[in-house]
Amino acid sequence: MTPPTETPGIRANFLIKRRPESSREELIAHWFANHMPGVIDLMGDTAQRYWATLFDEGDNLPWDGLAQMQLADEMATPAEPFGTKPSDSFQEYAEPYKLWSTREYVVIDGLEHLPVRPLTLNAPFPTSRSGFYKVTSFLQAKEDADLAAFFDHWLGVHAPIVDQRMRDHGGFRYVINHSLHPDNAPYTGIAEMYFHTAEDWARYLLAVEPDGMENFVGSMVRQTSQTEMIGIP
Repeated sequence: MTPPTETPGIRANFLIKRRPESSREELIAHWFANHMPGVIDLMGDTAQRYWATLFDEGDNLPWDGLAQMQLADEMATPAEPFGTKPSDSFQEYAEPYKLWSTREYVVIDGLEHLPVRPLTLNAPFPTSRSGFYKVTSFLQAKEDADLAAFFDHWLGVHAPIVDQRMRDHGGFRYVINHSLHPDNAPYTGIAEMYFHTAEDWARYLLAVEPDGMENFVGSMVRQTSQTEMIGIP
């Protein structure tokens, strides 16, 4: 396998969690209608892409969603989290959220299976897409892990194995993100894996065998999703 393709620029990530008094439905409604259009207008040509993953509901899962932007350069970290002083209705329903910068590596592209269809009876964007089963894994390295060795193993050893196993079991897109500043990040990295169905993912899991990642990973949070909101394709 050729080395994973590093996406030019920097990915800005924002982990989203609703406030205790807010429902998930309220959060999503205000996110799509009252937040994403403003971000699209604000970012203009600055953001190369802008999209958000809506995570499936589940007991004791930490996040409701993940907003992501691909930028040419790293965004400056604000003095306080976004939404500390709400500027729109979405931020009134979401907990304040922080910027998390990563570098993206595309192992399996597969975007032909994720078409973007602009709306025709309203403003074209934001829009949404579904018809997939996405698994997002947030990995935290062990405290004593050599992060350079961890990232090398992830891309050079683990990724090729996952690549082949995914292709054998209905996977069609695989993207890795490494934190630019691991010491100040919520996680060391992200793995995003797209399958056509939940059954494909289940079959993939049955084929998993240790490959050395367990020597580096201290903990992992895994969340699934079946819907994304697209702001800038």
